[in-house]
Amino acid sequence: MNVGIVMLVHTALDRAEQVLRHWHAAGCPVVVHVDAKVASKTYDTFVAGLADLENVRFSTRHRCEWGGWGIVAASQAASELMLHEFPDVAHVYLASGSCMPLRPVQELQSYLAARPRTDFIESATTADVPWTVGGLDEERFTLRFPFSWKRQRKLFDWWVEVQRRYKLQRRIPAGLVPHMGSQWWCLTRQTLSAILEDPDRPSWDRYFRQVWIPDESYFQTLSRLYSQNIESRSLTLSKFDFQGKPHIFYDDHLQLLRRSDCFVARKIWPRADRLYDTFLGDPAGAMSGTEPNPGKIDRIFAKAVERRTRGRPGLYMQSRFPNENWENGVTSARYSVFEGFAELFEDFEPWLAKVTGARVHGHLFAPEGAEFDGRQDTFAGALSANPKLRDYNAWMFLTNLIWNTRGERQCFQFGPRDSQFISWDIAKDPNAQISVISGAWAVPLFLSNENFSVLRAKAAKLQKIEADHLYALRSTYAKARIRIWTMAEFIEAPTEALQTVIDETGSPGLRRLTEAPRLIDLKGFGQFLQNLKNQGMHPYLMGDFPVDRAPSQAKPGRRKPYLVK
Repeated sequence: MNVGIVMLVHTALDRAEQVLRHWHAAGCPVVVHVDAKVASKTYDTFVAGLADLENVRFSTRHRCEWGGWGIVAASQAASELMLHEFPDVAHVYLASGSCMPLRPVQELQSYLAARPRTDFIESATTADVPWTVGGLDEERFTLRFPFSWKRQRKLFDWWVEVQRRYKLQRRIPAGLVPHMGSQWWCLTRQTLSAILEDPDRPSWDRYFRQVWIPDESYFQTLSRLYSQNIESRSLTLSKFDFQGKPHIFYDDHLQLLRRSDCFVARKIWPRADRLYDTFLGDPAGAMSGTEPNPGKIDRIFAKAVERRTRGRPGLYMQSRFPNENWENGVTSARYSVFEGFAELFEDFEPWLAKVTGARVHGHLFAPEGAEFDGRQDTFAGALSANPKLRDYNAWMFLTNLIWNTRGERQCFQFGPRDSQFISWDIAKDPNAQISVISGAWAVPLFLSNENFSVLRAKAAKLQKIEADHLYALRSTYAKARIRIWTMAEFIEAPTEALQTVIDETGSPGLRRLTEAPRLIDLKGFGQFLQNLKNQGMHPYLMGDFPVDRAPSQAKPGRRKPYLVK
């Protein structure tokens, strides 16, 4: 009893010859089908190069196209020739020219000899397969597909829509329950000959000719009619990405392929010299002695698919960058945004850096340019302080800053004077901690020496900008951790508010604040706001700020002494 190999070859004929000679050297007869699209001269050279091998045959050539009937016709022709020419073959193993044995062929022969009545073919009903890509699962069996999905895509889609609209469905032949699975099977002589010699084969073939991707359903369905014992799995390791395209194995996949314990792998890169030298060379370098278990590497492939489709949080890749909301987390780490604090406290930035140990920047989106910590011209990852470069894509500027400084908490100031491109973005970012003292932007105006008419115009503009920003922060789309105080509320108990904000930064080792930054002298600020009101501008974002007196400098409260007897 022996194993016959049917090889479907269409490219990299030199590698196909190398693998074919490996099969033949182990005593396996080989029938080769070469795609009719291969030039005649190239085909003749390929055949002549294998003339020294006794048990090699070449079947009638068919034009093979992805998703078409040609691959099934090629498999039928080669299998018929195999059964006719080699009567001692007990199992027929379908492989491609890019398949490669991972274990000594003798182990495959022994494995199949111990299971003489078992067919290895992945075969599951359409309701049970999760891998169909393109929106056609059951419809591939009830619609007609006369057009090529690759060469005639517009016609393909148009004809599908016409059939759906006018309900031009065809019936599945009586007695058939459509099944799907990998096209790389290993069938017994009994099952394969029953399929190929069935009197009803002409009707089966007519039906499957217009099934979409019939090579994944023809043998998978018909084997259910004739097989005595099906193991619904392929002995060939083949992995597919999220788009349904096969993974290609390269030299750096050597250890991964060894761990799979599979007999054959597909699809091997033609220039993977290390793989070909290892698995087709010394048998000691191959695997041996265990049950095939591709599930051992499924976790790695699942992780690769997740990395490909989701990426790492806060890292924007070419594959997802043009598509909004495809990112896996808009930023890579948590960060803090302070609005109004630098305007209300003296030397707030160095104080915050000292207390939290975080990296504290000024107004990163100031119109004059990004105020990096230390007022550097460039920062981590060669980010420029130039406002034109920054504002070309302000959100990417911020995400790059967070990504480039992973492991260090970033804090920056923000306000209505700044570029507002990121207003909605930070509001929707779960990694953002946003603390706002609304109306604090008026303090620099109060301290300036400009004409009051100019100050009034600026105040009206800044208030409108901040009102729009607060609308974003209070919207149902906001996912950031947000705290908003009016200026009047904040100065009533600034130390307590600061303690709350600092606690939320999550910095390790923080204790109760023993000192607060110095509050700017606000004597006369209430009257300034009243003057704005008198001029017809209503400064409502500050809250109910007192007019007659300035708030006192905030100091940490002292506990009352008490006596213990």
